[in-house]
Amino acid sequence: MTKSPTALDLPMVDPLPADKQKYFDICQDKLGMIPNVLQTYAFDMTKFDAFTAMYNDLMLGDSGLSKLEREMIAVVVSSINKCYYCLTAHGAAVRQLSGDPMLGEQLVMNWRVADLEPRMVAVLTFAEALTIASAKTSEADRQELRNHGFSDRDIFDIASVVGFFNMTNRVASATDMRPNDAYHSQHR
Repeated sequence: MTKSPTALDLPMVDPLPADKQKYFDICQDKLGMIPNVLQTYAFDMTKFDAFTAMYNDLMLGDSGLSKLEREMIAVVVSSINKCYYCLTAHGAAVRQLSGDPMLGEQLVMNWRVADLEPRMVAVLTFAEALTIASAKTSEADRQELRNHGFSDRDIFDIASVVGFFNMTNRVASATDMRPNDAYHSQHR
């Protein structure tokens, strides 16, 4: 019997609709696994569709931010929130995309020890501030990003990735969502 990816008793729809099964098959082929977060949301197809649409748009969609930059934001937000699932999964993604296992670990532990370009320091400073006290965000914070070459669209994308991971971190923590074992050893 497969262990549930969360502490909740929310079995996946069985059988999965054909389009969801195809999505799972693609994950299995590309990643060698079906991420537990997808298995978690597969108890309700409306929630699954909402989650995957938002994730795919923010993390894979057209943006002035690279995939690595978005993953770095995810890790820093998740570090502040101490989200075990996201730190493990997105830490692996940072290691993969950067080709630097040390960077993934640095971002998980304390992003300030990483040797980052000033542009990325500005992004992660903004992400940290937004996560800790979003209501304190000011025009000066947005201007600092503009000073590093970010457009208003980029700032919206940064804020959206920060907001998404603040939400998913809370869901993952509340449900005791566990990362797939494979993430722990990937790209080291």
